Amino acid sequence: MINRVVITGRLARDPELRKTQSGLSVCSFQLAVDRPKQKGQDDAVTDWISCQAWRQAADYICNYAKKGALLAVDGRLQTRSYDNSNGQKVHITEVVCEKVEIQRQAAGTGTTARTTQSGYATQNYGSSGFANTQSANSSYDEFDDFSSGPALDISSDDLPF
Repeated sequence: MINRVVITGRLARDPELRKTQSGLSVCSFQLAVDRPKQKGQDDAVTDWISCQAWRQAADYICNYAKKGALLAVDGRLQTRSYDNSNGQKVHITEVVCEKVEIQRQAAGTGTTARTTQSGYATQNYGSSGFANTQSANSSYDEFDDFSSGPALDISSDDLPF
């Protein structure tokens, strides 16, 4: 069975950090995710997605993300229920985040940079708590395999295509 959710959206409000009795960090937040406009629609429909992150990911979000921040989330869908003070059963569906990235819009472009607003490096926290960091001032592009290393001197006659 597959239970995978990948979404990008803006924080609807500042995230809330709590600690469990055993000291684990848990962060609750809500993302505003716009659906693509359909023909004849003037406005996009926005979904309000409840999310939850644990451990280092929770600390990371609460320390560096504020209302309006653009987040990319990779996780799983989870449902739970509880009885409220009126004795009614309340059902909750939320995304439990396994990886989280704070993104920012690059000024004057339509592209998104994967660094935090505060100038910190890209940090991708998974459930294991491993952080993959990179200097925000470097020109490294993890998707460009050809920019590093010496240039190859190859004649176009030597290429098979």
